[in-house]
Amino acid sequence: QVQLVESGGGLVQPGGSLRLSCAASGFTFSTYAMHWYRQAPGKERELVAAISGNGDSTNYADFVKGRFTISRDNAKKTVYLQMNGLKPEDTAVYYCSVYRANGRLWGQGTQVTVSS
Repeated sequence: QVQLVESGGGLVQPGGSLRLSCAASGFTFSTYAMHWYRQAPGKERELVAAISGNGDSTNYADFVKGRFTISRDNAKKTVYLQMNGLKPEDTAVYYCSVYRANGRLWGQGTQVTVSS
């Protein structure tokens, strides 16, 4: 069964940190680029970060550069998003995603709330 399962979200104060995880199953994980997206209430889903299959290449949205880091462990079939310096505007549901031949697969999402 092809599946993505996110975890690690929660409530954090401004300036705090969280580490999101996304466990993949059902496909050859190391051969696919992986993506983190987010969707805030009333807004469209937006790309946050991407990482190549071997982890050598990463890309970030301008609004997270210098604060977030995407990484992966192909042995564990897991992709991570380390989020530092969190701001209230980072509040959103964060989704792990992979684009495969039969379309884009999404996880169920994990809520991140940044508030004092």
